[in-house]
Amino acid sequence: MKMTQMKCLSMNARSMGNKQEELEATTLLESYDPIAVTETWWDASHDWSVAIDGYRLFRRDRRGKRGGGVVALYIKKPTQCEELSLKNSDERVKSLWVRIRDRGNKGNLVMGVYYKPPDEAEPTDEAFFLQLQEASRSQFLILLGDFNHPDICWKSSTASCRQSRRFLERIMDNFLSQVIDTPT
Repeated sequence: MKMTQMKCLSMNARSMGNKQEELEATTLLESYDPIAVTETWWDASHDWSVAIDGYRLFRRDRRGKRGGGVVALYIKKPTQCEELSLKNSDERVKSLWVRIRDRGNKGNLVMGVYYKPPDEAEPTDEAFFLQLQEASRSQFLILLGDFNHPDICWKSSTASCRQSRRFLERIMDNFLSQVIDTPT
């Protein structure tokens, strides 16, 4: 995988139970490099059905309750990659971070997947911001997911809600920019 050019897929599945075959077919047709999925609703009983040929899977399953904010990241093989253990890990934050090694040793890419439930409180946001700050120390960072800030206007970088304005500030502080321009 060339880091200079990637074809990414980011989706909110709201249960992968009936969407796995569609995702596999889409992946075969479009040949995505990374695939980020939020709200998979997976648990250990899904171990047999979630693999996609030619991809390595990293996932964070929710434990103890059904539905909601779990994340998965498929990385195209033979890309060298490893899950990151951040110092600022927090169980409240539904995130997953993976370091992708560049074959030419020109640098590493950190890819994060994050799901923020619509009713998430500000302390959990702050815990995520600490993770983002730590991950952004990498040379290259891509953050995918479902941030649930519908009041953000990405063209003008404005928001009506204080929580959304804080999110925008942190995105700008880490030199990130919005590139997905259609709902996921």
